[in-house]
Amino acid sequence: MSVRHDLSGRHAIVTGGAGGLGRGIARALIEAGASVELWDQDANSLAQAVADLGRRASQRQLDIRDVNAVDAAADAAVSAHGRIDILINNAGVLGEVKPIWETTPENFQRVLQVNLFGAYLVTRAVVGRMLRQEPRRSPDGHPLRGHVVNIASIQGKEGMALAAAYSASKAGLIALTKSVAKETAKEGIIVTAVTPAAAETAMAREISAERRADIMSRIPMGRFVEVPEVARLVLWLSCDDCSFSTGGIFDLSGGRATY
Repeated sequence: MSVRHDLSGRHAIVTGGAGGLGRGIARALIEAGASVELWDQDANSLAQAVADLGRRASQRQLDIRDVNAVDAAADAAVSAHGRIDILINNAGVLGEVKPIWETTPENFQRVLQVNLFGAYLVTRAVVGRMLRQEPRRSPDGHPLRGHVVNIASIQGKEGMALAAAYSASKAGLIALTKSVAKETAKEGIIVTAVTPAAAETAMAREISAERRADIMSRIPMGRFVEVPEVARLVLWLSCDDCSFSTGGIFDLSGGRATY
């Protein structure tokens, strides 16, 4: 039996929405009936993504490290759509693939600024506005004001050599997820994260063949996760059927982590 999640009338924001994983998640949300606003810095990729995704996709070019830009974008989304039902914090950068003594402080700061501080700013802005929304009701009658799904990484659970900045940023995102989930647990806002292994995206294509082989050797299923596999889990975490799983960290690592 095929289960279709109905997101008709919902409005979602996907950060890093112009790229492979963000666009795949946006596509799944749109196919379930939602309208989706893509937030990204890359104007050309944004235009291509919106053209690809169709009429229920819109775009906003911004730097999520800029608090004023983020607040203005959140206000504009509420003005245009009346509310924000779903936030997907997907924007991220890999950074240098080097041992820590060869990395630069500027690289470490940039990775944390995008992957963690940017997610903090967006969550701060969007959750603040979700709290002012009238709640919907879950299938069991419980109030729901919104869903936040953070795209973390298996590296945030385990750490990985040659990726200290990226691993630290994703570990921080996992902790941010748990903290915000506790803060909003009685407010009808569900906050979760997923921790994928490497996916076949532009970010994965930045790494060397030797590095790919090393990562692959750590995955018991012997392959990278597919973008639609991530999108399907995110879709469930974004729908009203997910009404009691707040604070959960959902694994997508092909058996690499079983916790």
